[in-house]
Amino acid sequence: MYEAVYAHPDGDSTVARHALTAADSDYDGVVVRNHGDEPAEYDADAIADEYGVDVAAGVEVRADDPSRASGFVGNYRSDRTVVVVHGGDRRINRFAVEQPTVDVLAHPMREDGDFNHVLANAAADNGVRVEFDFGPVLRASGGSRVRAIKELRKLRELVADADAPFVVSASPNTHLQIRAPRDIIAVGETIGFDADVVREGLAEWGRVVERNRERQSDAVIEPGVRLADDADDADGAEQ
Repeated sequence: MYEAVYAHPDGDSTVARHALTAADSDYDGVVVRNHGDEPAEYDADAIADEYGVDVAAGVEVRADDPSRASGFVGNYRSDRTVVVVHGGDRRINRFAVEQPTVDVLAHPMREDGDFNHVLANAAADNGVRVEFDFGPVLRASGGSRVRAIKELRKLRELVADADAPFVVSASPNTHLQIRAPRDIIAVGETIGFDADVVREGLAEWGRVVERNRERQSDAVIEPGVRLADDADDADGAEQ
């Protein structure tokens, strides 16, 4: 299972500190999801070797309109393992779920955002994962927390009805906000999520990382076509 984190300067903790806490919390890896205008500097391989957790390079695209968002997604797609779109704006939510090149639509219900069955079906059709962001439930209080729970329940029903893919995160911007998978699962059950659903959402980050790394590897020419191993036919490729 993976957690997707905001690291310094987009958060208060370095990638290394996030990785250490993630390792201590029984995560297999972290996705560094900093917004594009606040990139983190880190050596993923060195951190992975030091703490025994995978470190995946991600980006969270934040834009005022779909046109700018499209440009940012195109710019980042080739060199970031996980491309996330910062949701919450209705136009951006729609843009994200209609783009197969987008991996995750993040926190679609924040701010004035909304999500409906049309967007859920588009996410299912295009393989865009909808994020269940447990951060507000964990860190808000009073009316804000009640509203966050209500929005998550609505989102859960829409995603389930459409059979859309999804991820789960506590969206931590400091290592102190990282919660172990068992704690995230417990919170999910408290607000009406099935434990297996939360577990799958945490694991899905890792599956995205593995799939995209495979696609980005030199062995892949295009989806479904890869360079042949030495044992393959001499034509150099296999379908």
